[in-house]
Amino acid sequence: MHMDSSSDEENDRCNLVDQNHRKPPSPAAVFHVEDRSPRFFRRNFVYQKKYIVTILAFLLVILFFSVANFHSIFSSSSFQFDSVSDRMKESELRAINLLRRQQLGLLTAWNTTRRSNASDPNQLEDLKSVLFKQISLNQEIQQVLLNPHSTGNIVEPEFDLNATLNGIVYDRCRTVDQNLSQRRTIQWNPRDGKFLLAICVSGQMSNHLICLEKHIFFAALLNRALVIPSSKVDYRYDRVVDIDRINKCLGKKVVFSFEEFSNLKKGHMHIDKFLCYFSKPTPCYLDDEWLKKLGGLGVTMNKQEAVWDEDTRNPKSKTAQDVLGKFNYDDDVMAIGDVFYAEVEPEWVMQSGGPIAHQCKTLIEPNHLISLTAQRFIQTFLGRNFIALHFRRHGFLKFCNAKKPSCFYPIPQAADCILRVVERADAPIIYLSTDAAESETGLLQSLVVLNGRPVPLVMRPARNSAEKWDALLYRHGLEGDTQVEAMLDKTICAMSSVFIGAPGSTFTEDILRLRRGWGSASICDEYLCHGEEPNIVAENE
Repeated sequence: MHMDSSSDEENDRCNLVDQNHRKPPSPAAVFHVEDRSPRFFRRNFVYQKKYIVTILAFLLVILFFSVANFHSIFSSSSFQFDSVSDRMKESELRAINLLRRQQLGLLTAWNTTRRSNASDPNQLEDLKSVLFKQISLNQEIQQVLLNPHSTGNIVEPEFDLNATLNGIVYDRCRTVDQNLSQRRTIQWNPRDGKFLLAICVSGQMSNHLICLEKHIFFAALLNRALVIPSSKVDYRYDRVVDIDRINKCLGKKVVFSFEEFSNLKKGHMHIDKFLCYFSKPTPCYLDDEWLKKLGGLGVTMNKQEAVWDEDTRNPKSKTAQDVLGKFNYDDDVMAIGDVFYAEVEPEWVMQSGGPIAHQCKTLIEPNHLISLTAQRFIQTFLGRNFIALHFRRHGFLKFCNAKKPSCFYPIPQAADCILRVVERADAPIIYLSTDAAESETGLLQSLVVLNGRPVPLVMRPARNSAEKWDALLYRHGLEGDTQVEAMLDKTICAMSSVFIGAPGSTFTEDILRLRRGWGSASICDEYLCHGEEPNIVAENE
């Protein structure tokens, strides 16, 4: 209002000066003189009237809609204000939660570093993994805090995580390069009519499969075809592993079933040379009962002969030349007893793909129906990214405590070790292969909690007709076979992103063999609580 009155006074003064001095009119003065004509006033009045009417009409329209929508406008404004405020509060709470997670992750890394052995090659990989995860988490916190203040077009922060890490995204649990091009192999070319009868008696199926793998190596060294043991004295191998596939991988007949061998010999089966790899604690590591079962199949034999002084409890390392020097005979049928404990070229035998030249990833693989069932189970329950845990417990307490150090861990300590792998692998779920009691698995599940969220431990459920993942086993009469189920567990574990094994278990070793052969072995694979001793060990009896 003050500015308006001042302007009016200045206009009046200008008019007085013009009238008293009677100077020649300026363009502005001429305009003012013409504006004061009667014609001008009439015309200006008309324009002003129209202008005022238009203004009033416009104000009435605005007033009408303002009155009609008064409540909604204010409600909407209040809602928007509250909505922005709520989003800001929610983002701040999320940021606080993420910061707490970051703090926990850094503390875990610190504690792990303090506990770890400085010479452990996995320690540097663990620290890199933690660093990558915490930088990613920090970037997420920044984005959460920025989003509520955005006008709708979210601008990504200039910070480039990948560039910060020299342009390389760190793969925390990448698969291991098996260097298959450098694999050391031997050709398996059996001589006509020359056979090696496989004999495996030590332990359960996992032991027998390792024994069978070593027999394959012996047969290849001695240029003999391998005869698979009869199911009447051993397991039903054909239900668990794909025997015919071995011949396909070699492109020739190198393996015979016991029935095929019996037909070739027309029922007159005789072991011409029965040599013993082990002489102690019993020759060929066989007892009289097993020899009687073999005789019941119509197999005759000469007396067993020990070729050297070798004890299963303390086997000595042998070379391929040692075996050739003691077992290379020209007899048609030969047996050398159980070779599970034999230490012959272990690095050669246990390399990825095995020691034999062939066209497949690995020779001894699960039955194809078991492999398909494992894939269906994973698709149903686990998904692509999962950890597999072989948690051996039954009978393992006494076995482990006989070792120095023991390999049997209390449940809380085991849970802590498992969580470190879970955090490193960033996997949401664990497949649990175990013989533990429900009391132990229940406690383990309650303790496997990361950032306030339990990590599910999934075991194979009992047969349910509503579920179809195991239909192949059911239709082919393989359901309920304990050895088939054990191999199914192995296959699922072998297909996992990361595997945690039980130290000292041949079940675990067979899984690791498959993972090496299939190329699924990860740098994060490890034995449970690797590098740690149990925090308590019971006294011996």
